[in-house]
Amino acid sequence: MRVALDPYMIRETTTLETLPGVVAEHGYEWIELSPREDFIPFFNHPRVDDATVQRFRKELAAAGVGVSSVLPLFRWSGPDEDERQAAVRYWKRAIEITAALGVDQMNSEFNGNPRQGAVCEGQFWRSMEELLPVFEREGVRLAIEPHPDDWEEDGKRALDVIHGINSSLVSFVYCTPHTFHQGNDCAGILEKAGGLTSICHIADAYDQTASSGLRYIVNPPGSQVTVHQHLDIGQGEVDFDVFFATLEKVGFDGTLTSCVFAWEDRAEESHRFMRERIAGYLSRWETPPTLESPR
Repeated sequence: MRVALDPYMIRETTTLETLPGVVAEHGYEWIELSPREDFIPFFNHPRVDDATVQRFRKELAAAGVGVSSVLPLFRWSGPDEDERQAAVRYWKRAIEITAALGVDQMNSEFNGNPRQGAVCEGQFWRSMEELLPVFEREGVRLAIEPHPDDWEEDGKRALDVIHGINSSLVSFVYCTPHTFHQGNDCAGILEKAGGLTSICHIADAYDQTASSGLRYIVNPPGSQVTVHQHLDIGQGEVDFDVFFATLEKVGFDGTLTSCVFAWEDRAEESHRFMRERIAGYLSRWETPPTLESPR
């Protein structure tokens, strides 16, 4: 098992080449490399060249840090066909970069729009048909997450879609701060997934449906928005006892990624706190998992 950091909160204060050393200082041996402007930005073509990829690999080795996964976000399921075709081109380059890093895992989101669900699902399948051969050629696996406001947000239905892809390269991401958007059934989703879950994102969140839907107040009332947050464990309402107990029950042996986004003003403190809390939960397992090291 790997415990990784999504370093999004420090993207503005670290360059790509200094990132591995900072992540190591914060107590992690693995990075889930999420979007950043000097690597693969949100919804645009990758900005990094092959020479920079190789320099980054050297810095990773020097710091004793590995990349557990590369996380790009593109509009591969969007209703606009020109944008979808562009997203497929961006995906192909991102897959090449991942392989050049010596990394065999990527993860992303369904994307699209739940208010145009049927159209976006059709676009998703078109993109998968084009991209699966590229994943196979490069030897890279893909884990997919149902994100709030994607064309598919529900955890159990997302698993049905992943089964329908019918590829051993494609697996499932469970994201704890999205628990209340995925159906509020952590144990049920993870048990249905079984061995299909390869990555879990760890952060806390409030149940936005509680208190008559007033955990968050949006003006004007009735606005079509999707709200959630990525907080430190204990700052929200996710039941982490159930989450970790279910991981143990299903024999999870993938990557646990700390992905708090709410506290850029105290990022290092949050990162260290989350690493300690995750380790504490893992220590409760009947047979504590063996943590994989990149060294």
